[in-house]
Amino acid sequence: MTGNLYRGQAGLPFSSTLRVYEPLEAFPEDQRPAIKAAGARAVPRAAVENAELLASLGRITRSGGDPFPTGRTDLVRVTTVPAPEGGAPDDGADADAEPVLLYCPSQLVLRAGLAANALMEGIHGPLAELLIPEEQRDRHQERIDQVKSRDGSIRVHTRASTWGIPFSWFSLFMESDRKDVVEAAGRILTVRVWAPITDALERARYAVANLALAAPDLDMLDDLAQLTEWLELFHVNSMVELDYGAVADKVYPDESPMDIRLGIECLAEGDMTGAAAAYRRLASRWIPIRQLARAS
Repeated sequence: MTGNLYRGQAGLPFSSTLRVYEPLEAFPEDQRPAIKAAGARAVPRAAVENAELLASLGRITRSGGDPFPTGRTDLVRVTTVPAPEGGAPDDGADADAEPVLLYCPSQLVLRAGLAANALMEGIHGPLAELLIPEEQRDRHQERIDQVKSRDGSIRVHTRASTWGIPFSWFSLFMESDRKDVVEAAGRILTVRVWAPITDALERARYAVANLALAAPDLDMLDDLAQLTEWLELFHVNSMVELDYGAVADKVYPDESPMDIRLGIECLAEGDMTGAAAAYRRLASRWIPIRQLARAS
């Protein structure tokens, strides 16, 4: 059963994702039929995750030295939200309106290009040049150029992180937000937390405003500013999803969103003791996970 691969993550690094799901009308009109058709397929979420993982493993083991996706197929994740409330009770609105579908395309061609560029510009750039031949990088740049010329302005719907979740991501969520805990065989496979994009943006802006005053040199401030600019690109009726991935089995139940919120509130009030306590709780939870990246 392919679900076993998804559950075990094939021994790969812990990977977590932040995704934005948009309504169909947010996409260019010529893309809508393909996105709607992909979303209409009755495919369980675990099967989608498993297919993406299998495809990535296939790319890094295929002959020819080209690890990049070709773009011939692109998975689309789908979620539902309640239909927007109508106007006055007598305006003919259907009280039992069907939920609204929201879509998150994988956009693997674009994301692979961004990841490769980040790798080339990082400390492992010389090694990356050996692992990814220049010919293959040039070929993939042609694919990216084709996507951009076809689709115009591009909003990348997914951000990924390995070996831990950036603290800035937690600022978008609260303890009361909807959660999906996915379990099997006594293990937590993942936890997904959801927030309307309007709420996520309000929380991010609150965090940016308070950190700018109380801790302007904090690295998290730059992360939050970039995160806010990214979220502002999307439709107002979108949803934001934090998908913990396999790391959920190590940290859940997780109080990181609360610790981030309390830490920022303490900084805003000048309570350095409270802010330090919130950070210690975060560090004790996540630093051991991040240290796994350097383990042999």
